[in-house]
Amino acid sequence: MLDDIIAKLSSAEKLILVHGNADPDALGSAYALAKAFPPADILPAEGLDRTSKNVAARLGIELLARPQRSYPLIVILDTSSPEQLGDYGQMQGDMIIIDHHCPTNKWAERGTYLCDDSKRSCAEVVLDLIERAGRPISREMALGLCAGILTDTGHFHFANPASLRAFARLMEGADVSMEEVLAITDSPTDISERVAQMKGGQRMRFERMGDHIVAISQGSAFESSVCKALLSLGADIAFVASQRNEGFRLSARARQELVRKGLHLGQLLGGVGEETDSDGGGHGGAAGLVGIGDAEAILNICMQKALEFLRELR
Repeated sequence: MLDDIIAKLSSAEKLILVHGNADPDALGSAYALAKAFPPADILPAEGLDRTSKNVAARLGIELLARPQRSYPLIVILDTSSPEQLGDYGQMQGDMIIIDHHCPTNKWAERGTYLCDDSKRSCAEVVLDLIERAGRPISREMALGLCAGILTDTGHFHFANPASLRAFARLMEGADVSMEEVLAITDSPTDISERVAQMKGGQRMRFERMGDHIVAISQGSAFESSVCKALLSLGADIAFVASQRNEGFRLSARARQELVRKGLHLGQLLGGVGEETDSDGGGHGGAAGLVGIGDAEAILNICMQKALEFLRELR
């Protein structure tokens, strides 16, 4: 299948779509793929997150604000469900979907699906494609891919040996230094994100199960950042959601100690998604859920699922 995907990428002008509030893994993967298989335009569905804006500026990545024309091929990266693309999730055409998250049936029959959930980042999947195709990797491409691997593994906290080998190949092959990767992924937390973290702590509810704590909170933005803040406050599992009119967006994070004991937030939120007709998925220690419904009710469901897991550990 890889060779078929490479042939298609090599033969057509393409639009590369990445999920809303795109992180460096989505952006770096899109940039490297666009450079390896031109011509290609990159469109972040609903903008970039704070760190990705820094990566884009440092690497001079050109982005579309909206499609200017139709494309013979649409490539969707690091996006587990069409809902993560906003209005662009309904685009039709010849599609290739490349991801490292647990797949959902929402992409069924929409195109060719390449998913390798053994990878800790989409950048690693894209790197395999580029290397398989024998395309050269410039320093800028390597920096983008390294930024993706570094951030999606939580600065290697969630890395596996394959992640570290991929990162090392990029550094050695393109003469990239660790200092350069850290520089393009380093961006101070702005005041709005810090306020969101403070409000998340203020609105937090938690329950204890034995020696572990599950926390939930609701906000309006920066869900993943607020999750990390709740973990730093002492939670072992955190769920943070925001209400968007009739829809919601939820992020989840957990300590690696629990992941090693069998917790998989991607599977947990996938199950919640099936129960609530939402789209959930991700990794053992980091996952997300989007859908239509009441954010507070979804948070309560997630809390109970996490407590059930902890109860079974006792």
